[in-house]
Amino acid sequence: MNAKDTTVTTRPVTRQTFDEVLVPTYAPAAMVPVRGAGLDLWDQAGKHYLDFTSGIAVAALGHCNPVIVEALTRQANTLWHLGNGYTNEPVLRLGLALTEATFADRAFFCNSGAEANEAALKLARKYAHTKFGAHKSRIISCYQSFHGRTLFTVSVGGQSKYTEGFEPLPQSIDHITYNDIESARAAIGDDVCAVIVEPLQGEGGVVPGDKAFLQELRDLCNKTGALLIFDEVQSGMGRTGELFHYMSYGITPDILTSAKALGNGFPIAAMLTTHELAATLSVGSHGTTYGGNPLATTVALAVLDTINQPAFLARVKEAGNKLRSTMEKLVADYPQVFTQVRGAGLLLGIVVTDAWKGRSKDIQKAAEANGMMVLIAGMDVVRLAPALIVSDEQIAEADRILRLSLDGLLKAA
Repeated sequence: MNAKDTTVTTRPVTRQTFDEVLVPTYAPAAMVPVRGAGLDLWDQAGKHYLDFTSGIAVAALGHCNPVIVEALTRQANTLWHLGNGYTNEPVLRLGLALTEATFADRAFFCNSGAEANEAALKLARKYAHTKFGAHKSRIISCYQSFHGRTLFTVSVGGQSKYTEGFEPLPQSIDHITYNDIESARAAIGDDVCAVIVEPLQGEGGVVPGDKAFLQELRDLCNKTGALLIFDEVQSGMGRTGELFHYMSYGITPDILTSAKALGNGFPIAAMLTTHELAATLSVGSHGTTYGGNPLATTVALAVLDTINQPAFLARVKEAGNKLRSTMEKLVADYPQVFTQVRGAGLLLGIVVTDAWKGRSKDIQKAAEANGMMVLIAGMDVVRLAPALIVSDEQIAEADRILRLSLDGLLKAA
């Protein structure tokens, strides 16, 4: 080891370092956050930001939440990792808690939403192959959906921009128009093994699922023997005011996937399903090295215990209503920029007008310059996904900063 190697942990790094040493799969902001607490972040220069992204709906309990920090610290001093030839107490407790809180009987733990969806899709194909035969293998998804970045899940997601250049793609995957019942009826036949859908599309523009559409998917799956998979990677874990969004509709899937907020930033994901379906995956048929890790499952259990409380979820609904009404007033006051607010709970999209199409990124950058972090969902939607602990005062501050930012953009136009 040379002298250069020994100083790497203290060597100064900047945004430019990203361009020098990391694969350029992202284009991060110019500022580099270094510290967070709740919805507050500070960058290398000490500038403060109000974070209405929560790491893309991940840090649902805010940055450095003391309950989660304590849980992680306690487990870090107890037991970190075991191979899957052994189980551990934290994963057993988390499995019990999730199955008791949902329709599911069984849980499979992994590391990301893509992995959870990969497991769900593999389970669906294996179940159909075992029960009906190899002909029943087709997967139905929706255009503008997003289910992960593996070759399988990115092919299932209905956005060609994520598959270009990665061909040949996995076969027997077809897409329907979201919220279009006739499109679903035309596509879902006896050769379909699974229908995967986000009850609230996130990356596709924060588009809520119509109850009639989701119910039709449930009915068609019942009719054809296909499995209904709800991807709740972004809409789950309290984001809409219910523990999982399927509960808002009263429509139960066969398989549910969760990630993002499940670990509040510590990588963990889950696939939840029934006894009958879980039995399809025998020992050795699927797995993951880190899935069910004691560190991750300890954190997730602390997150679940915090969120899955009536008072906490009631406050999320209250905050969601407050944020929506505030943003609807913003839309009314800036009709030249925005047309509508859509979404559910604390996952909202503000849609730009035709005159502002392609400019959601400009609004994001202007807000950042004024000390607020927001997301986009495509180039025509500004997405808000604050931590579930957001206060009314922080919602008011977000409104102030967005108005300041819009005024600046309009003045410069």
